[in-house]
Amino acid sequence: MAGLRVLLCLGALLARQGSADSEAVAIGEVHENVTLRCGSLSGSRGLVTWYRNDSEPAFLVSSNSSLPPAAPRFSLEDAGALRIEALRLEDDGNYTCREVLNETHWFPVQLRVTSGPAHIDVNISATGTLPNGTLYAARGSQVDFSCCSAAQPPPEVEWWIQTHSSVSESLGKNLSANSFTLMLMSKNLQGNYTCSATNVLSRRQRKVTTELLVYWPPPSAPQCSAGLSPESANLELTCNWDGGYPDPTFLWTEEPGGVVVGNSKLQTLSPSQLSEGKKFKCVGSHILGPESGASCVVQISSPLLASRPMKTCLVGGDVTLTCQVEGANPPARIQWLRNLTQPETAIQPSSRYVITQQGQSSSLTIHNCSQDQDGGFYFCRAENPVGVRAADIWLSVKEPLNVGGIVGTVVSLLLLGLAIVSGLMLYYSPAFCWKAGSTLRGQDMGDVMVLVDSEEEEEEEENKGALAEVVGQETRETEEELPKEIGKHGHIHRVTALVNGNLDRMGNGLQEFQDDSDGQQSDIVEEEDKPV
Repeated sequence: MAGLRVLLCLGALLARQGSADSEAVAIGEVHENVTLRCGSLSGSRGLVTWYRNDSEPAFLVSSNSSLPPAAPRFSLEDAGALRIEALRLEDDGNYTCREVLNETHWFPVQLRVTSGPAHIDVNISATGTLPNGTLYAARGSQVDFSCCSAAQPPPEVEWWIQTHSSVSESLGKNLSANSFTLMLMSKNLQGNYTCSATNVLSRRQRKVTTELLVYWPPPSAPQCSAGLSPESANLELTCNWDGGYPDPTFLWTEEPGGVVVGNSKLQTLSPSQLSEGKKFKCVGSHILGPESGASCVVQISSPLLASRPMKTCLVGGDVTLTCQVEGANPPARIQWLRNLTQPETAIQPSSRYVITQQGQSSSLTIHNCSQDQDGGFYFCRAENPVGVRAADIWLSVKEPLNVGGIVGTVVSLLLLGLAIVSGLMLYYSPAFCWKAGSTLRGQDMGDVMVLVDSEEEEEEEENKGALAEVVGQETRETEEELPKEIGKHGHIHRVTALVNGNLDRMGNGLQEFQDDSDGQQSDIVEEEDKPV
Protein backbone atom coordinates (compact mmCIF):
# COMPACT_ATOMS: atom_id res chain seq x y z
CA MET A 1 0.00 0.00 0.00
CA ALA A 2 2.92 2.33 0.73
CA GLY A 3 4.24 1.69 -2.80
CA LEU A 4 0.88 2.49 -4.30
CA ARG A 5 0.71 5.81 -2.50
CA VAL A 6 4.16 6.68 -3.87
CA LEU A 7 3.08 5.97 -7.43
CA LEU A 8 -0.04 8.10 -7.03
CA CYS A 9 1.98 10.99 -5.80
CA LEU A 10 4.43 10.48 -8.67
CA GLY A 11 1.59 10.51 -11.16
CA ALA A 12 0.33 13.82 -9.84
CA LEU A 13 3.79 15.29 -10.09
CA LEU A 14 4.25 13.93 -13.64
CA ALA A 15 0.97 15.44 -14.72
CA ARG A 16 1.92 18.83 -13.46
CA GLN A 17 5.42 18.62 -14.91
CA GLY A 18 4.13 17.38 -18.21
CA SER A 19 2.01 20.40 -18.61
CA ALA A 20 5.01 22.60 -17.95
CA ASP A 21 7.72 20.94 -20.11
CA SER A 22 7.49 20.38 -23.84
CA GLU A 23 6.95 16.81 -24.96
CA ALA A 24 9.43 15.06 -27.22
CA VAL A 25 8.38 12.50 -29.84
CA ALA A 26 10.23 9.35 -30.72
CA ILE A 27 9.30 6.94 -33.52
CA GLY A 28 10.11 3.29 -33.65
CA GLU A 29 9.06 0.34 -35.76
CA VAL A 30 7.72 -2.97 -34.62
CA HIS A 31 10.37 -5.61 -33.93
CA GLU A 32 13.09 -2.99 -33.90
CA ASN A 33 14.88 -1.11 -31.08
CA VAL A 34 14.36 2.49 -30.00
CA THR A 35 16.09 4.89 -27.62
CA LEU A 36 14.19 7.60 -25.70
CA ARG A 37 16.36 10.50 -24.52
CA CYS A 38 15.91 12.06 -21.10
CA GLY A 39 15.94 15.77 -21.85
CA SER A 40 18.60 17.40 -23.93
CA LEU A 41 21.52 17.19 -21.51
CA SER A 42 24.49 14.88 -21.82
CA GLY A 43 27.24 13.79 -19.49
CA SER A 44 26.93 12.73 -15.82
CA ARG A 45 23.41 12.85 -14.52
CA GLY A 46 21.71 12.41 -11.20
CA LEU A 47 19.26 9.67 -10.36
CA VAL A 48 17.17 8.86 -13.47
CA THR A 49 13.95 6.90 -13.42
CA TRP A 50 11.61 6.06 -16.39
CA TYR A 51 7.86 5.60 -16.14
CA ARG A 52 5.14 4.58 -18.59
CA ASN A 53 2.12 6.89 -18.50
CA ASP A 54 -1.00 4.85 -19.00
CA SER A 55 -4.11 5.16 -16.91
CA GLU A 56 -1.67 4.85 -14.04
CA PRO A 57 2.10 5.52 -14.07
CA ALA A 58 4.17 2.35 -14.41
CA PHE A 59 7.81 1.98 -13.36
CA LEU A 60 10.12 0.79 -16.12
CA VAL A 61 13.75 1.21 -15.11
CA SER A 62 15.96 3.33 -12.82
CA SER A 63 19.62 4.19 -12.40
CA ASN A 64 19.23 3.02 -8.81
CA SER A 65 20.69 -0.43 -8.96
CA SER A 66 18.49 -1.56 -6.12
CA LEU A 67 15.41 -1.21 -8.41
CA PRO A 68 15.35 -3.91 -11.11
CA PRO A 69 13.77 -3.06 -14.54
CA ALA A 70 10.16 -3.93 -15.17
CA ALA A 71 11.20 -6.14 -18.12
CA PRO A 72 14.47 -7.22 -19.71
CA ARG A 73 13.56 -5.21 -22.81
CA PHE A 74 14.03 -1.98 -20.84
CA SER A 75 17.47 -0.65 -19.98
CA LEU A 76 19.37 2.59 -19.48
CA GLU A 77 22.08 3.88 -21.75
CA ASP A 78 24.56 6.72 -21.24
CA ALA A 79 23.07 9.99 -20.03
CA GLY A 80 20.01 8.19 -18.74
CA ALA A 81 18.36 7.32 -22.11
CA LEU A 82 15.75 4.57 -22.14
CA ARG A 83 16.39 1.71 -24.55
CA ILE A 84 13.49 -0.50 -25.58
CA GLU A 85 14.24 -3.62 -27.60
CA ALA A 86 11.90 -5.58 -29.85
CA LEU A 87 9.22 -2.97 -30.00
CA ARG A 88 5.61 -4.01 -29.90
CA LEU A 89 2.53 -2.15 -31.02
CA GLU A 90 1.41 -1.89 -27.37
CA ASP A 91 4.61 0.06 -26.61
CA ASP A 92 3.06 3.03 -28.34
CA GLY A 93 2.26 5.76 -25.78
CA ASN A 94 3.63 8.43 -23.40
CA TYR A 95 6.79 8.04 -21.30
CA THR A 96 8.32 10.24 -18.55
CA CYS A 97 11.94 10.60 -17.38
CA ARG A 98 12.51 11.88 -13.82
CA GLU A 99 15.93 13.23 -12.98
CA VAL A 100 16.95 14.11 -9.39
CA LEU A 101 20.05 16.34 -9.20
CA ASN A 102 19.98 19.23 -6.73
CA GLU A 103 16.34 19.43 -7.82
CA THR A 104 13.92 17.18 -9.61
CA HIS A 105 13.19 17.50 -13.39
CA TRP A 106 10.54 15.73 -15.46
CA PHE A 107 10.95 15.08 -19.21
CA PRO A 108 7.88 13.69 -21.08
CA VAL A 109 8.48 11.64 -24.28
CA GLN A 110 5.88 10.32 -26.69
CA LEU A 111 6.73 7.05 -28.42
CA ARG A 112 4.99 6.25 -31.70
CA VAL A 113 5.31 2.64 -32.72
CA THR A 114 4.73 2.06 -36.46
CA SER A 115 4.33 -1.02 -38.59
CA GLY A 116 4.23 -1.60 -42.30
CA PRO A 117 3.25 -1.34 -44.88
CA ALA A 118 4.19 -4.98 -44.97
CA HIS A 119 2.36 -5.79 -48.21
CA ILE A 120 0.11 -4.20 -50.85
CA ASP A 121 -2.96 -5.78 -52.38
CA VAL A 122 -3.43 -4.69 -56.03
CA ASN A 123 -6.40 -5.69 -58.12
CA ILE A 124 -6.77 -4.79 -61.86
CA SER A 125 -9.79 -6.15 -63.70
CA ALA A 126 -7.89 -6.78 -66.94
CA THR A 127 -9.00 -9.02 -69.79
CA GLY A 128 -6.35 -11.65 -69.26
CA THR A 129 -2.90 -12.56 -68.04
CA LEU A 130 0.10 -13.66 -70.06
CA PRO A 131 2.27 -16.59 -68.94
CA ASN A 132 4.87 -14.17 -67.53
CA GLY A 133 2.26 -12.44 -65.36
CA THR A 134 1.73 -9.39 -67.56
CA LEU A 135 -1.86 -8.22 -67.73
CA TYR A 136 -3.62 -7.19 -70.93
CA ALA A 137 -6.91 -5.47 -71.67
CA ALA A 138 -8.91 -5.19 -74.87
CA ARG A 139 -8.98 -1.80 -76.51
CA GLY A 140 -12.19 0.02 -75.69
CA SER A 141 -12.88 -2.04 -72.58
CA GLN A 142 -13.41 -0.82 -69.00
CA VAL A 143 -10.72 -1.55 -66.42
CA ASP A 144 -11.05 -1.13 -62.64
CA PHE A 145 -7.99 -0.44 -60.46
CA SER A 146 -7.84 -0.86 -56.67
CA CYS A 147 -5.01 -0.90 -54.12
CA CYS A 148 -4.92 -1.25 -50.33
CA SER A 149 -2.32 -1.82 -47.63
CA ALA A 150 -2.26 -2.50 -43.88
CA ALA A 151 0.01 -0.38 -41.67
CA GLN A 152 0.13 1.40 -38.35
CA PRO A 153 -0.87 4.16 -38.62
CA PRO A 154 -2.95 3.79 -41.82
CA PRO A 155 -0.69 4.37 -44.85
CA GLU A 156 -1.07 6.83 -47.68
CA VAL A 157 -1.96 4.91 -50.89
CA GLU A 158 -1.24 6.47 -54.29
CA TRP A 159 -1.51 5.30 -57.91
CA TRP A 160 1.05 6.22 -60.58
CA ILE A 161 1.09 5.56 -64.35
CA GLN A 162 4.07 5.61 -66.65
CA THR A 163 3.44 5.02 -70.34
CA HIS A 164 6.13 4.17 -72.84
CA SER A 165 6.28 7.77 -74.03
CA SER A 166 5.96 9.79 -70.81
CA VAL A 167 7.24 10.12 -67.25
CA SER A 168 5.36 8.89 -64.19
CA GLU A 169 2.14 10.68 -63.47
CA SER A 170 0.09 10.51 -60.28
CA LEU A 171 -3.52 9.34 -60.52
CA GLY A 172 -4.47 10.36 -56.97
CA LYS A 173 -3.89 9.26 -53.39
CA ASN A 174 -5.90 8.30 -50.34
CA LEU A 175 -5.50 6.75 -46.93
CA SER A 176 -5.49 2.97 -46.57
CA ALA A 177 -7.04 2.28 -50.01
CA ASN A 178 -7.31 3.85 -53.45
CA SER A 179 -9.34 2.84 -56.48
CA PHE A 180 -10.37 4.30 -59.85
CA THR A 181 -11.79 3.19 -63.23
CA LEU A 182 -10.67 3.76 -66.82
CA MET A 183 -13.74 3.62 -69.05
CA LEU A 184 -12.23 3.23 -72.53
CA MET A 185 -8.80 1.68 -72.75
CA SER A 186 -6.64 2.90 -75.59
CA LYS A 187 -3.12 2.41 -76.82
CA ASN A 188 -2.04 5.59 -75.00
CA LEU A 189 -3.01 4.03 -71.66
CA GLN A 190 -0.69 1.08 -72.11
CA GLY A 191 2.20 1.10 -69.66
CA ASN A 192 3.23 0.46 -66.05
CA TYR A 193 0.78 1.07 -63.22
CA THR A 194 2.35 1.49 -59.75
CA CYS A 195 0.61 1.50 -56.40
CA SER A 196 2.66 2.88 -53.50
CA ALA A 197 1.81 2.73 -49.78
CA THR A 198 3.75 5.08 -47.47
CA ASN A 199 3.76 5.04 -43.66
CA VAL A 200 3.03 8.60 -42.66
CA LEU A 201 5.27 8.34 -39.57
CA SER A 202 8.20 6.24 -40.55
CA ARG A 203 7.99 7.19 -44.22
CA ARG A 204 8.59 3.60 -44.98
CA GLN A 205 7.24 2.92 -48.46
CA ARG A 206 6.32 -0.13 -50.43
CA LYS A 207 5.48 -0.26 -54.14
CA VAL A 208 3.89 -2.74 -56.47
CA THR A 209 4.23 -2.16 -60.24
CA THR A 210 2.05 -3.98 -62.78
CA GLU A 211 2.49 -3.80 -66.52
CA LEU A 212 -0.78 -3.47 -68.40
CA LEU A 213 -0.87 -3.96 -72.18
CA VAL A 214 -3.70 -2.91 -74.47
CA TYR A 215 -4.49 -5.39 -77.26
CA TRP A 216 -6.80 -5.29 -80.26
CA PRO A 217 -7.43 -7.81 -83.06
CA PRO A 218 -6.92 -7.07 -86.78
CA PRO A 219 -9.92 -5.22 -88.22
CA SER A 220 -10.34 -7.39 -91.34
CA ALA A 221 -9.95 -10.97 -92.51
CA PRO A 222 -6.52 -12.35 -93.47
CA GLN A 223 -5.36 -12.23 -97.09
CA CYS A 224 -3.40 -15.07 -98.68
CA SER A 225 -1.06 -14.65 -101.64
CA ALA A 226 1.60 -16.60 -103.50
CA GLY A 227 4.84 -15.24 -104.91
CA LEU A 228 8.27 -16.18 -106.16
CA SER A 229 11.32 -16.24 -103.96
CA PRO A 230 13.72 -13.51 -105.15
CA GLU A 231 16.71 -15.79 -104.63
CA SER A 232 15.40 -19.11 -105.96
CA ALA A 233 12.59 -20.79 -107.85
CA ASN A 234 10.75 -21.65 -104.63
CA LEU A 235 7.20 -20.64 -103.90
CA GLU A 236 6.53 -18.14 -101.11
CA LEU A 237 3.14 -18.20 -99.40
CA THR A 238 2.24 -15.01 -97.54
CA CYS A 239 -0.58 -14.59 -95.02
CA ASN A 240 -1.28 -10.91 -94.37
CA TRP A 241 -3.40 -10.19 -91.30
CA ASP A 242 -2.21 -6.77 -90.24
CA GLY A 243 -3.69 -4.01 -88.11
CA GLY A 244 -3.78 -5.83 -84.77
CA TYR A 245 -1.64 -5.90 -81.65
CA PRO A 246 0.16 -8.07 -80.84
CA ASP A 247 0.90 -9.85 -84.12
CA PRO A 248 -1.19 -12.97 -84.62
CA THR A 249 0.19 -16.46 -85.08
CA PHE A 250 -0.19 -18.41 -88.31
CA LEU A 251 -0.58 -22.02 -89.38
CA TRP A 252 -0.30 -23.20 -93.01
CA THR A 253 -1.96 -26.46 -94.05
CA GLU A 254 -2.33 -28.29 -97.34
CA GLU A 255 -5.92 -28.78 -98.43
CA PRO A 256 -7.67 -31.10 -98.51
CA GLY A 257 -6.20 -33.21 -95.75
CA GLY A 258 -4.99 -30.55 -93.34
CA VAL A 259 -1.32 -31.53 -93.53
CA VAL A 260 0.71 -28.85 -91.74
CA VAL A 261 3.35 -27.24 -93.96
CA GLY A 262 4.45 -24.31 -91.75
CA ASN A 263 3.62 -21.94 -88.92
CA SER A 264 4.96 -18.58 -90.03
CA LYS A 265 3.53 -15.59 -91.84
CA LEU A 266 5.87 -16.20 -94.79
CA GLN A 267 6.17 -19.85 -95.77
CA THR A 268 8.56 -21.15 -98.44
CA LEU A 269 7.79 -24.32 -100.41
CA SER A 270 10.04 -26.18 -102.84
CA PRO A 271 8.83 -27.12 -106.36
CA SER A 272 8.56 -30.76 -105.28
CA GLN A 273 5.71 -29.81 -102.95
CA LEU A 274 3.70 -28.17 -105.72
CA SER A 275 1.28 -29.33 -108.38
CA GLU A 276 -1.37 -27.81 -110.61
CA GLY A 277 -4.44 -26.60 -108.69
CA LYS A 278 -3.11 -27.41 -105.20
CA LYS A 279 -4.64 -25.36 -102.34
CA PHE A 280 -3.01 -24.05 -99.18
CA LYS A 281 -4.91 -22.70 -96.17
CA CYS A 282 -3.67 -20.13 -93.65
CA VAL A 283 -5.30 -19.95 -90.21
CA GLY A 284 -4.48 -16.82 -88.18
CA SER A 285 -4.97 -16.77 -84.39
CA HIS A 286 -5.08 -13.69 -82.16
CA ILE A 287 -5.05 -13.59 -78.38
CA LEU A 288 -8.39 -11.73 -78.39
CA GLY A 289 -10.06 -14.21 -80.72
CA PRO A 290 -12.01 -15.45 -82.41
CA GLU A 291 -11.35 -18.80 -80.82
CA SER A 292 -11.50 -20.67 -84.12
CA GLY A 293 -9.23 -18.12 -85.78
CA ALA A 294 -9.58 -16.47 -89.18
CA SER A 295 -8.47 -18.16 -92.40
CA CYS A 296 -7.87 -17.69 -96.11
CA VAL A 297 -7.04 -20.08 -98.97
CA VAL A 298 -4.67 -19.68 -101.92
CA GLN A 299 -4.70 -21.94 -104.99
CA ILE A 300 -1.67 -22.17 -107.25
CA SER A 301 -1.84 -22.68 -111.02
CA SER A 302 0.43 -22.58 -114.06
CA PRO A 303 0.34 -19.67 -116.58
CA LEU A 304 -1.78 -19.42 -119.73
CA LEU A 305 -0.69 -17.23 -122.66
CA ALA A 306 -2.65 -15.08 -125.08
CA SER A 307 -0.98 -13.35 -128.05
CA ARG A 308 -1.37 -12.58 -131.77
CA PRO A 309 0.40 -15.28 -133.76
CA MET A 310 1.45 -13.01 -136.66
CA LYS A 311 2.74 -9.47 -136.91
CA THR A 312 4.02 -7.39 -139.83
CA CYS A 313 6.60 -4.64 -139.84
CA LEU A 314 7.76 -2.39 -142.69
CA VAL A 315 11.47 -2.01 -143.27
CA GLY A 316 12.71 0.89 -141.17
CA GLY A 317 9.54 1.07 -139.09
CA ASP A 318 8.59 -0.01 -135.58
CA VAL A 319 6.48 -2.92 -134.36
CA THR A 320 5.27 -4.06 -130.92
CA LEU A 321 4.72 -7.70 -129.96
CA THR A 322 2.45 -8.27 -126.96
CA CYS A 323 1.98 -11.24 -124.67
CA GLN A 324 -0.70 -11.53 -121.98
CA VAL A 325 -0.34 -14.06 -119.16
CA GLU A 326 -3.54 -15.29 -117.53
CA GLY A 327 -4.35 -17.58 -114.63
CA ALA A 328 -0.82 -17.73 -113.20
CA ASN A 329 -0.59 -17.97 -109.42
CA PRO A 330 2.02 -17.10 -108.34
CA PRO A 331 2.67 -14.49 -111.07
CA ALA A 332 4.91 -15.77 -113.84
CA ARG A 333 8.26 -14.46 -114.98
CA ILE A 334 8.00 -13.36 -118.63
CA GLN A 335 10.89 -13.50 -121.11
CA TRP A 336 11.23 -12.86 -124.87
CA LEU A 337 13.30 -15.27 -127.00
CA ARG A 338 14.42 -15.48 -130.67
CA ASN A 339 14.88 -18.43 -133.01
CA LEU A 340 18.57 -17.71 -133.27
CA THR A 341 21.56 -19.96 -132.68
CA GLN A 342 20.83 -19.85 -128.94
CA PRO A 343 17.03 -19.94 -128.62
CA GLU A 344 17.18 -20.19 -124.80
CA THR A 345 18.94 -16.84 -124.47
CA ALA A 346 16.47 -14.11 -123.53
CA ILE A 347 16.36 -10.87 -125.49
CA GLN A 348 17.99 -8.11 -123.49
CA PRO A 349 16.67 -4.54 -123.63
CA SER A 350 18.67 -2.22 -125.89
CA SER A 351 18.21 0.77 -128.16
CA ARG A 352 16.44 -1.43 -130.73
CA TYR A 353 14.62 -3.79 -128.37
CA VAL A 354 12.47 -2.19 -125.68
CA ILE A 355 10.72 -4.50 -123.20
CA THR A 356 7.94 -3.16 -120.97
CA GLN A 357 5.79 -5.04 -118.50
CA GLN A 358 2.65 -4.03 -116.62
CA GLY A 359 1.41 -6.69 -114.28
CA GLN A 360 1.25 -9.91 -116.28
CA SER A 361 1.30 -8.18 -119.69
CA SER A 362 4.62 -7.84 -121.51
CA SER A 363 5.45 -5.97 -124.72
CA LEU A 364 8.50 -6.17 -126.99
CA THR A 365 8.98 -3.12 -129.23
CA ILE A 366 11.43 -3.40 -132.16
CA HIS A 367 12.73 -0.15 -133.67
CA ASN A 368 14.02 0.24 -137.24
CA CYS A 369 12.89 -3.17 -138.52
CA SER A 370 15.28 -5.06 -140.77
CA GLN A 371 14.49 -8.07 -142.95
CA ASP A 372 17.84 -9.70 -142.26
CA GLN A 373 17.88 -9.21 -138.47
CA ASP A 374 14.30 -9.10 -137.28
CA GLY A 375 12.17 -11.37 -139.42
CA GLY A 376 11.21 -14.77 -138.04
CA PHE A 377 9.79 -16.37 -134.91
CA TYR A 378 9.68 -14.75 -131.47
CA PHE A 379 8.77 -16.63 -128.31
CA CYS A 380 7.03 -15.30 -125.22
CA ARG A 381 7.98 -17.55 -122.31
CA ALA A 382 6.12 -17.48 -118.96
CA GLU A 383 7.29 -19.54 -115.98
CA ASN A 384 6.25 -19.98 -112.36
CA PRO A 385 7.00 -22.81 -109.89
CA VAL A 386 3.98 -24.76 -111.13
CA GLY A 387 4.71 -24.81 -114.86
CA VAL A 388 6.13 -23.20 -118.01
CA ARG A 389 4.26 -21.97 -121.09
CA ALA A 390 5.54 -20.45 -124.35
CA ALA A 391 3.77 -18.79 -127.29
CA ASP A 392 5.35 -18.11 -130.69
CA ILE A 393 4.78 -15.01 -132.83
CA TRP A 394 5.80 -14.82 -136.49
CA LEU A 395 7.15 -11.41 -137.51
CA SER A 396 7.13 -10.62 -141.23
CA VAL A 397 9.26 -7.68 -142.37
CA LYS A 398 8.21 -6.19 -145.76
CA GLU A 399 9.24 -3.36 -148.06
CA PRO A 400 7.04 -0.24 -147.95
CA LEU A 401 4.23 -0.25 -150.58
CA ASN A 402 4.15 2.16 -153.66
CA VAL A 403 1.03 4.19 -153.01
CA GLY A 404 0.98 5.76 -156.49
CA GLY A 405 1.19 2.39 -158.15
CA ILE A 406 -1.56 1.04 -155.95
CA VAL A 407 -3.86 3.95 -156.82
CA GLY A 408 -3.17 3.53 -160.54
CA THR A 409 -3.83 -0.17 -160.34
CA VAL A 410 -7.09 0.39 -158.52
CA VAL A 411 -8.24 2.99 -161.08
CA SER A 412 -7.34 0.66 -163.94
CA LEU A 413 -9.26 -2.17 -162.37
CA LEU A 414 -12.28 0.09 -161.89
CA LEU A 415 -12.22 1.23 -165.55
CA LEU A 416 -11.79 -2.33 -166.74
CA GLY A 417 -14.72 -3.42 -164.61
CA LEU A 418 -16.84 -0.56 -165.99
CA ALA A 419 -15.97 -1.53 -169.56
CA ILE A 420 -16.89 -5.15 -168.93
CA VAL A 421 -20.21 -4.17 -167.41
CA SER A 422 -20.96 -1.82 -170.34
CA GLY A 423 -20.11 -4.56 -172.83
CA LEU A 424 -22.34 -7.03 -171.13
CA MET A 425 -25.19 -4.52 -171.11
CA LEU A 426 -24.72 -3.85 -174.85
CA TYR A 427 -24.57 -7.52 -175.56
CA TYR A 428 -27.57 -8.66 -173.56
CA SER A 429 -29.79 -5.50 -173.57
CA PRO A 430 -29.58 -3.55 -176.87
CA ALA A 431 -32.94 -1.90 -176.19
CA PHE A 432 -31.43 -0.08 -173.24
CA CYS A 433 -28.66 1.31 -175.45
CA TRP A 434 -31.23 2.32 -178.08
CA LYS A 435 -33.19 4.34 -175.56
CA ALA A 436 -30.08 5.89 -174.10
CA GLY A 437 -28.80 6.89 -177.53
CA SER A 438 -32.11 8.45 -178.49
CA THR A 439 -32.17 10.52 -175.35
CA LEU A 440 -28.65 11.81 -175.95
CA ARG A 441 -29.41 12.77 -179.59
CA GLY A 442 -32.75 14.32 -178.74
CA GLN A 443 -34.27 12.62 -181.82
CA ASP A 444 -37.62 10.99 -182.41
CA MET A 445 -38.03 7.45 -181.36
CA GLY A 446 -38.84 6.69 -185.00
CA ASP A 447 -35.20 7.02 -186.04
CA VAL A 448 -34.01 3.77 -184.61
CA MET A 449 -31.16 1.54 -185.42
CA VAL A 450 -31.58 -1.91 -184.02
CA LEU A 451 -28.67 -4.31 -184.10
CA VAL A 452 -29.62 -7.89 -183.72
CA ASP A 453 -26.93 -10.41 -183.08
CA SER A 454 -28.57 -13.41 -181.65
CA GLU A 455 -28.82 -16.94 -182.77
CA GLU A 456 -32.40 -17.06 -181.59
CA GLU A 457 -33.40 -14.33 -184.09
CA GLU A 458 -31.72 -15.77 -187.21
CA GLU A 459 -35.04 -16.99 -188.45
CA GLU A 460 -36.57 -13.54 -188.06
CA GLU A 461 -33.73 -12.05 -190.08
CA GLU A 462 -34.36 -14.47 -192.93
CA ASN A 463 -38.03 -13.49 -193.01
CA LYS A 464 -37.12 -9.85 -193.15
CA GLY A 465 -34.35 -10.26 -195.69
CA ALA A 466 -36.59 -9.50 -198.64
CA LEU A 467 -37.79 -6.32 -197.03
CA ALA A 468 -34.23 -5.21 -196.45
CA GLU A 469 -33.36 -5.76 -200.10
CA VAL A 470 -36.29 -3.61 -201.22
CA VAL A 471 -35.26 -0.80 -198.94
CA GLY A 472 -31.67 -1.03 -200.10
CA GLN A 473 -32.68 -0.91 -203.76
CA GLU A 474 -34.74 2.25 -203.25
CA THR A 475 -31.97 3.89 -201.36
CA ARG A 476 -29.45 3.25 -204.10
CA GLU A 477 -31.78 4.66 -206.70
CA THR A 478 -32.23 7.83 -204.72
CA GLU A 479 -28.50 8.28 -204.32
CA GLU A 480 -27.96 7.91 -208.11
CA GLU A 481 -30.55 10.57 -208.83
CA LEU A 482 -28.90 13.17 -206.60
CA PRO A 483 -26.24 15.30 -208.21
CA LYS A 484 -22.65 14.73 -207.22
CA GLU A 485 -22.38 18.24 -205.80
CA ILE A 486 -25.12 17.55 -203.36
CA GLY A 487 -23.34 14.43 -202.23
CA LYS A 488 -20.22 16.54 -201.89
CA HIS A 489 -21.55 19.61 -200.07
CA GLY A 490 -24.98 18.73 -198.64
CA HIS A 491 -26.09 17.05 -195.46
CA ILE A 492 -27.86 13.89 -196.40
CA HIS A 493 -29.48 11.65 -193.82
CA ARG A 494 -29.33 8.06 -194.61
CA VAL A 495 -31.45 5.82 -192.57
CA THR A 496 -31.47 2.15 -192.90
CA ALA A 497 -34.12 0.64 -190.73
CA LEU A 498 -35.47 -2.74 -190.13
CA VAL A 499 -38.92 -2.12 -188.84
CA ASN A 500 -40.40 -5.47 -187.91
CA GLY A 501 -42.64 -5.57 -190.99
CA ASN A 502 -44.07 -1.98 -190.68
CA LEU A 503 -44.03 -1.06 -194.38
CA ASP A 504 -46.16 2.05 -193.99
CA ARG A 505 -43.74 3.60 -191.47
CA MET A 506 -40.87 2.67 -193.75
CA GLY A 507 -42.57 4.42 -196.68
CA ASN A 508 -43.08 7.55 -194.64
CA GLY A 509 -39.46 7.57 -193.72
CA LEU A 510 -38.43 7.28 -197.38
CA GLN A 511 -40.75 10.11 -198.34
CA GLU A 512 -39.29 12.41 -195.69
CA PHE A 513 -35.86 11.47 -196.84
CA GLN A 514 -36.69 12.39 -200.45
CA ASP A 515 -38.27 15.73 -199.44
CA ASP A 516 -35.23 16.63 -197.46
CA SER A 517 -32.99 15.72 -200.36
CA ASP A 518 -34.99 17.93 -202.75
CA GLY A 519 -34.71 20.89 -200.38
CA GLN A 520 -31.00 20.58 -200.14
CA GLN A 521 -30.63 20.35 -203.93
CA SER A 522 -32.57 23.57 -204.40
CA ASP A 523 -30.38 25.39 -201.99
CA ILE A 524 -27.25 24.24 -203.78
CA VAL A 525 -28.56 25.37 -207.16
CA GLU A 526 -29.39 28.80 -205.81
CA GLU A 527 -25.93 29.24 -204.45
CA GLU A 528 -24.39 28.33 -207.78
CA ASP A 529 -26.55 30.90 -209.65
CA LYS A 530 -25.31 33.75 -207.47
CA PRO A 531 -22.79 36.00 -209.16
CA VAL A 532 -19.26 35.78 -207.94
